[in-house]
Amino acid sequence: MKEAAHVFVIGVVQGVFYRSWTEQTARQLGLNGWVRNLPDGRVEAVFEGDESRVEKMLKLCRKGPPHAKVEKVEVRKEPCSGFEGFQVRY
Repeated sequence: MKEAAHVFVIGVVQGVFYRSWTEQTARQLGLNGWVRNLPDGRVEAVFEGDESRVEKMLKLCRKGPPHAKVEKVEVRKEPCSGFEGFQVRY
């Protein structure tokens, strides 16, 4: 079953390669969507794909790359939008 999750990652998540880590990890899991930095210091992302893979990505986002300090991950489940591939948005 396919699902989509729209996430906001809060903490020390900019300047620590969180976006590139997210892109690489999502692609390894075969997920579609995107990731970007927000002006307020959060990272925003959308993950679409098999439910189990999306859930695995959400679990990984709570830790992030080695230098990140994730305080909170807010998740909203949404209908799939049909993204193809995974990209970093600027």
